[in-house]
Amino acid sequence: MNGLIAGAVVAQRGQVLLVRRQVPEGGLLWQFPAGKVEPGESPEEAAVREALEEAGVVVESLTIIGERLHPVTGRRVVYVACRWLSGAPQAASPREVAEAQWVPFDGLADRIPGGVHAPVWEFLTGPSLP
Repeated sequence: MNGLIAGAVVAQRGQVLLVRRQVPEGGLLWQFPAGKVEPGESPEEAAVREALEEAGVVVESLTIIGERLHPVTGRRVVYVACRWLSGAPQAASPREVAEAQWVPFDGLADRIPGGVHAPVWEFLTGPSLP
């Protein structure tokens, strides 16, 4: 087993934070900041850490949105809703990340093959978005 992956879903003003991988995994090039949940770490803590390590932004976790076996990578992913606190998106880990940017919700289909996980999309477009 590859271990549990935590993905940070950071949205504000109709945009969501995505990172572009240096090396695609399967057909996945753009993704939410994400990485392995380390021993003793919660998915929420991992999502906060990954947002800083990969995109250079400080966030706080809000809630777990959902979980699935990712259709492209085959990894178990927990999606964590996070609130952006500070920092401008940048490729903070150049070995892994080529680019980090705010992407309008309507631009997600062009970047994420197969579309965004339904519970994540519902979170992004729902009335409860902070």
